[in-house]
Amino acid sequence: MSAYKVCPTARLEKLLLPTDGSKFSEGAVKEAIDLAKTCSSKLFAVSVIEINPEFEALAPGLVEKTEKETRQYLEALKAKASKEGVDCEIIVHEGEEPYKYIVDEASKNKVEMIIMGRRGRTGLKRLMMGSVPAKAIGHAPCKVLVVPKDAKLDLKKILIATDGSKYSEAASREAISIAKRTGGSLIVLSVAKKKENLPAAKESVDKVKAVTDKEGIKIEAMTLEGEPYETIVKTAVQRKAGLIVVGSHGRTGIERLLMGSVTERVVGHAESAVLIVKA
Repeated sequence: MSAYKVCPTARLEKLLLPTDGSKFSEGAVKEAIDLAKTCSSKLFAVSVIEINPEFEALAPGLVEKTEKETRQYLEALKAKASKEGVDCEIIVHEGEEPYKYIVDEASKNKVEMIIMGRRGRTGLKRLMMGSVPAKAIGHAPCKVLVVPKDAKLDLKKILIATDGSKYSEAASREAISIAKRTGGSLIVLSVAKKKENLPAAKESVDKVKAVTDKEGIKIEAMTLEGEPYETIVKTAVQRKAGLIVVGSHGRTGIERLLMGSVTERVVGHAESAVLIVKA
């Protein structure tokens, strides 16, 4: 039985699930199969075996063993998806820079969404998520849903984090569309780092509120002062939001901060699923 009554977005014909078979992928695997079932989407499950020439020289035979185990894992995942009526294609790559294969498969197969897991919290602020997911999100040609291991995607309450930028506007449109289709309510939040920035933050919230009022969507508007990512994560927990929607500030050229530091830190710390929307 799928967890969703209706497909949360208008077009989700193809989904990409990058998975390494670890416990950190479990939440993403479940949500990807559930979404594919509800939206009648084709699912592409991809695993990348990270290797380099030195590694092969040091451990001959290990790559073949890893590939065999990876294929077995993906075949089991495919069987699980098929049981739910989901058409699933499995893909295995070997090479350096796993994120490049993920992004290439997303582009090649013209997927509308990438669904991926997240490693535990590292405590290093600049790399809260691990470099592969961070780079994959930064370079992805589509929106990305990040699902922590124990998270369940619940669309009854959706939190939008807005800063008034064009990136936030794209995220707000997406969140409004999801709420409209699923009957969920929205928490619209803007966080000011300093007191003097509060009026601008309120303006950002009011802009979204004007649209939700027209659409007849129930919302809670919030303007708070504090460290943006901490406040967003904390508010999501306090208000029991089942999804956080944020914008991606595009590629910065600095690999470690491909999404913009606030978005990356929200994704790294959030207890709920996070949807990153591209402008």
